[in-house]
Amino acid sequence: MANCIIVDDEAPAIEVLEHYIRSISELNLIATFNKPTEAITFLNDHHVDLIFLDINMPKISGIEFIKAVRHKNYNFILTTAYSEFASTGFDLDVVDYLIKPIPLPRFLQAVTKAQKIISSQHTDYNHTSADSSYFIVKTQFKSQMIKVYINDIDYIEGMKNYVALHHNGNRTLALITMKDVEERLPKNRFMRIQKSFIIALDKVIAINGNQVVLKGISCEISIGETYKKQFLETIKKNLINPN
Repeated sequence: MANCIIVDDEAPAIEVLEHYIRSISELNLIATFNKPTEAITFLNDHHVDLIFLDINMPKISGIEFIKAVRHKNYNFILTTAYSEFASTGFDLDVVDYLIKPIPLPRFLQAVTKAQKIISSQHTDYNHTSADSSYFIVKTQFKSQMIKVYINDIDYIEGMKNYVALHHNGNRTLALITMKDVEERLPKNRFMRIQKSFIIALDKVIAINGNQVVLKGISCEISIGETYKKQFLETIKKNLINPN
């Protein structure tokens, strides 16, 4: 199933797309936005496969929106009442371009094209995730990429526009989201303990009340209430005397 969102400043346009999307079982509509800035913030913490994006919006246009998040390979279906934007959209390698009012058959055609692309991306991603002991990230420096070995990761810290990877004594700022990196890590070895922190379980050397101490790390990381129960249940599996 493909997660998707709608970004459009007009409520009637959102309603039409929402109705169309909910009729397709393979699409999972997780949010709608009439403010592009809110959608960009949402993308920092959520996995999204497909974005239905209006082009002609105030403050931030659809084209500007794509450029703002282009470090992540989202799939876009552009929607607009102005056909003259079509060539610009395809220059940005979007999946398709829909002219309002959008007929259902034309919408289904665009979604079918998007599903084929997303299916291929998921297949490639799952194959890589199963076999890789590392991943490569784009850093905050232009044109720089860094290989990060999973075994070297101590913890991951979510920041406003980046994710800080703490690994083997290094700190790398990467242009990815917490959701992206969490999905690439083995779930039996890493766990999110608060909204902004994922830790390597094998690096835990102590728990002081609501604080986690990691091997070789001077600072302690607090456990968020939302994640506390699951984290403590995982730790207790290795407790000699759990009573």
